[in-house]
Amino acid sequence: MSPASRDRLRRVEETSAGGLVVDGVDGARRAALIGRLDRRGRLRWSLPKGHVEAGETTEDAAIREVAEETGITGRVVAPLGTIDFWFVADGRRIHKTVHHFLMLASGGELSDEDVEVEQVEWVPLDELASRLAYDDERRLIERVPGLLADTA
Repeated sequence: MSPASRDRLRRVEETSAGGLVVDGVDGARRAALIGRLDRRGRLRWSLPKGHVEAGETTEDAAIREVAEETGITGRVVAPLGTIDFWFVADGRRIHKTVHHFLMLASGGELSDEDVEVEQVEWVPLDELASRLAYDDERRLIERVPGLLADTA
């Protein structure tokens, strides 16, 4: 797409929220990751996230999206950070901002029933960086050990 074509695209702002839901205690802690198929059919592991609905806070949206995509309910204990990026879809240039939170699991059962999710797994915290497909999400999780120590 040429720069002139890109400039004619309608710009759209989108806001999403999600995060990392952790269970277990101390050395046995693990987190729920979701696997989605990319355009080439490859399974890509990431943090659960989705659109913030009208009237919803980013924290409420994160709790809802994590539950919808993993089956696990959680409570927010700290913000993890925000990622923003641009992409083109359906003739629109989209600026997406995603607010991520650290959550502690409070119930539910791991499930991949959400139609947008191919797989869901509990992953040991020390394996998260090697499993996550996206650099920006790997940077966010660097804060997790310190944040979890603060919640103990």
